[in-house]
Amino acid sequence: MRMLLRLLAPLIGLAMAAAGVLIVIEVIAAWLRRNVVTGLVVPWHHWRTAIENVTWEDPPVPGIAIAVAVLGLLLVLVGLLARRSHITLDGPAPEITVVTAPRVLARLIGRRVRSTEDIFSASVTVSPRKVSVLAQAFDEARPELRDTVHGRVDEMLDELPLHRRPRVAVHLQERQGPR
Repeated sequence: MRMLLRLLAPLIGLAMAAAGVLIVIEVIAAWLRRNVVTGLVVPWHHWRTAIENVTWEDPPVPGIAIAVAVLGLLLVLVGLLARRSHITLDGPAPEITVVTAPRVLARLIGRRVRSTEDIFSASVTVSPRKVSVLAQAFDEARPELRDTVHGRVDEMLDELPLHRRPRVAVHLQERQGPR
């Protein structure tokens, strides 16, 4: 959602800036050319006469109104759903709120997992509800390695004052070692 918001914000901003420039051009043109009835860039007066004859019951008007309302609602939902997800920690006092970014917790867990013997590399993704670890081990890795990695992640989460403990999922892939 954040990527969609980052794409929509400049597009909407450019559209509003273009509309503003058109309005400024038309206002200045109306001041300088008082006798002329047509607009310089946009035919406002022709649009006005056409719109004066349109009522709310005419076929395109309700459809356009519904489409604009749905588009506005979608933009509001995109804005609300694009919030950052923070991981809440217990503060030193009840009135103090402490949060951390999921990326920070992922780095801490990744370092702990990579320090495990027989782990070649690890990739960690963290959300407020789930920690996913994808670890790669050499082909001669121990069978209990997945439990060892899961235990190391649990130890790391126990050391932190997390307000809500996320679920842990560990996936282990075997990688061919050097021959």
